[in-house]
Amino acid sequence: MEGPDSSYSCLDIHICWKVDREARIEPTIQRTSVIIIITRSTPSSVYPPHGSSHPSASPHVEGGRGKTGVTAESAKMARERDGLQPNDQPGDIQAKVDAAFKVNGGSTDPPENGQFSDQRFAFLFKPGEYSVDVPVGYYTQVLGLGQSPDDVVFTGDKGPHCEEANYFPGVGALDTFWRSAENFKTTSSHTWWNGATGMLWAVSQASPLRRIHVTNNLLLFQYIPGWDYAGFSSGGFAADIQVDGATQSGSQQQWFTRNSRLGGPWTDANWNMVFVGVEGAPATHCGRDVNAKIATEVAKQAVTAVQGGPITTVDTTPLVAEKPFISVDNNGLFTLNIPGLRANTTGTSWGSGEYFAAIDDKVVDFSMVYVTQPSDTAAVINKHLDMGLHVVLSPAIYNLSEPLRLNHEGQVLLGLGIATLVASKGNPCVLVGDVDGIRVAGILLQAGPEPTPTLLQWGVSGNYPGDEGNPGFMHDVFARVGGPDYQDVQTELMVDVRSGNVIGDNLWLWRADHSVRGKVYNMTNPCSTGLNVTGNDVTFYGLAVEHTLKDLVVWSGERGRCFFYQSEFPYDVDASYGEKYVSYRVSDSVEDHDAWGVGAYHYFRDHAVTVKSGFSVPESLVPRFRAPMTVFLSGQGTVSHIINENGDSTFSTTNQLAYFCPSIDGRNFA
Repeated sequence: MEGPDSSYSCLDIHICWKVDREARIEPTIQRTSVIIIITRSTPSSVYPPHGSSHPSASPHVEGGRGKTGVTAESAKMARERDGLQPNDQPGDIQAKVDAAFKVNGGSTDPPENGQFSDQRFAFLFKPGEYSVDVPVGYYTQVLGLGQSPDDVVFTGDKGPHCEEANYFPGVGALDTFWRSAENFKTTSSHTWWNGATGMLWAVSQASPLRRIHVTNNLLLFQYIPGWDYAGFSSGGFAADIQVDGATQSGSQQQWFTRNSRLGGPWTDANWNMVFVGVEGAPATHCGRDVNAKIATEVAKQAVTAVQGGPITTVDTTPLVAEKPFISVDNNGLFTLNIPGLRANTTGTSWGSGEYFAAIDDKVVDFSMVYVTQPSDTAAVINKHLDMGLHVVLSPAIYNLSEPLRLNHEGQVLLGLGIATLVASKGNPCVLVGDVDGIRVAGILLQAGPEPTPTLLQWGVSGNYPGDEGNPGFMHDVFARVGGPDYQDVQTELMVDVRSGNVIGDNLWLWRADHSVRGKVYNMTNPCSTGLNVTGNDVTFYGLAVEHTLKDLVVWSGERGRCFFYQSEFPYDVDASYGEKYVSYRVSDSVEDHDAWGVGAYHYFRDHAVTVKSGFSVPESLVPRFRAPMTVFLSGQGTVSHIINENGDSTFSTTNQLAYFCPSIDGRNFA
């Protein structure tokens, strides 16, 4: 293969042709639809040189390693070497996706099956129509390979969908994490309950929707089969999507939507719904009126737009670039698409079946892309990064003894199948140098057992200003401290942003409250702070941080902006915590900072804790926090104020919600 190293661009793939009924010749990749399934496996094949018609690969589907508790039959189906064949029918594809779901999905027997699995799946569909249903479980990604979402169309009754991972009403989708669906169109018309039809995506954090076209309704929660009310849900993130029908968020506590097009009404709003650059978004309303319609009422009535609920709407997105994605052309050539910057935008980056290119969009053929083998070490991956190649991480868990280093301008690190990077030797998982235009996307960062400064470090010197015209991006970057580990793990920070002009686009930073060992007590698996920002001109679209043991967010850089923030204080701290820490702290020296739709939730389970305020900011910046709020979830604790000494306290189910809305007659709404 052409390039500096014949071992690069390795990927074990699996191909099946979908035959056109009217085809008069044997199907070829150039003329027919293809599904590519990429799973955790040991690759034995390489992408072709640029100019080849299709990849050469031994058919192979593998679910991963380790014990899963699933049947031997389902594990075999997900791994067998002679799985899909060139004449595959929809039933054969369905069997494969169902087998993966049986390994990493399901809501009963047991509930939340696969939550801490060590298996990873990515299903990549070539342009065409697919009359299949694709249940999306843990660590599973469904991707279309078109230039536009309309290039890959799912016509199945359910299509790609996600049910809540636990049918117990008190849980529902609260633990439905770590999955994604991107770059396709679905015509799903399935009736899920009481006439609710369309695409179901009942999830919580780290489960984004991107570049999706939903021709019917989009349902972001689920009525539990056999019960008369909805399961809980705590999402969520959607960007660059179009929904032709209504969007029903139902029991969702909060949700963030960016650069999308809503053809029908958004029907619900519980605690905090934020829209940035969204056509058809509901109007801003700080707080929740007493007569606001609630989720359970709306779900059983005619679909109408939400009224009187907590909505924060920003008309245009100041500056953003969409997440990099992979596509394939009519000649079977794969490309890595790196969308360019777009300023002051509303609506999707695509429309009418075409991709609307920004001025500086980049299309990179795979001669400049290294696709990892799941057995790759950090040294192997860094060798290719050092050569200036972009890197696509195959679905796998990578135990890293040194950070992955990105030091070339415009370099992309893109994970598939919730690729997981573990800091195994006290090192960051990812280290971005003092360079511009880096894109890090689609990865799960995981703490290891040794003391670690941070899981992701952006910037080395600490004074690199970055470039407003070529900022760095984090898309769908998730981190966790604890969860799948039978040993204690730790890190001081999860994400440390030291450079300027960096944009975050959907981050969930989670110190685990539960794990394979059960509930977490006594400040086990310590992490002080989820996000630390010292760089200037840093923006976050969709930020969630939970359960760290000091301030959850510390922001010291100037001109920071945060559009949507969801947080939970730690459950397992004692009373002394409340004397020192807040959810979101802007340093006293900062003069310029803005935030929209930000919330701090509390469940002090083990001790009576009183926190003085959810947000601590210089007094001059209080008016620049739009619709800050606090929520009492349960437990023994109190948050006395929302921001500094402003806002009411939350401490019981009768004083559960508080909003600070000084722009509305100086009143607080709850």
